[in-house]
Amino acid sequence: MDLIIKNSLKNSLTYSDYRDLVKRLSEQNATTGLEQTEALINFTKLNEKRMKRWDKTLKIPVSAQNKIAEFTQNITWLVIAESWCGDAAHVLPAINKIAELNNHINLKIVLRDENLALMDLFLTNGSRSIPKLIIIDDETGDVLHTYGPRPSEATSFVNRYKVKYGPLTPEFKEDLQHWYNNDKGQNIIKDITEMLCEFQPNVCQ
Repeated sequence: MDLIIKNSLKNSLTYSDYRDLVKRLSEQNATTGLEQTEALINFTKLNEKRMKRWDKTLKIPVSAQNKIAEFTQNITWLVIAESWCGDAAHVLPAINKIAELNNHINLKIVLRDENLALMDLFLTNGSRSIPKLIIIDDETGDVLHTYGPRPSEATSFVNRYKVKYGPLTPEFKEDLQHWYNNDKGQNIIKDITEMLCEFQPNVCQ
């Protein structure tokens, strides 16, 4: 596992690099990933707009800012994503906003289809679901935690639907996007702040 993670990190992107890539692909009518379908290209274009909006408007509450700023453990956040993924377009900007508040957090991004060996180490219920955040201790190389593909409330929303109705429909996916828009990244911020508190309890005292 260590070697797979190290190799993935060698080919990783910064958030700025990833945003430039998504922007360029949306302008070129292309997408990341192994498939270059019209649907995935259109999702990439839509996600470029979503990420641009969240980069500008997403706000972290002062109480969470204070906790995040106190974290002192050197960690790398390695996120597996693709430009066409709707969940990634909402989650990544929030993760980046958090990482920007603390120099001990190093955010890196890799593309799923180019890193399947890594992806297969971090499946969700047997599925290659993204985005997936892998939290790595820089000193030991240990994986401390994973997060994703969705924030906790969205995960519950999806799971309840699946239990009652089965596979997600396009209509439900649209409802999920409305949930993200209404939540404005706050559930992600809460989830990850609580996670940092688990690693370093004095942060939340």
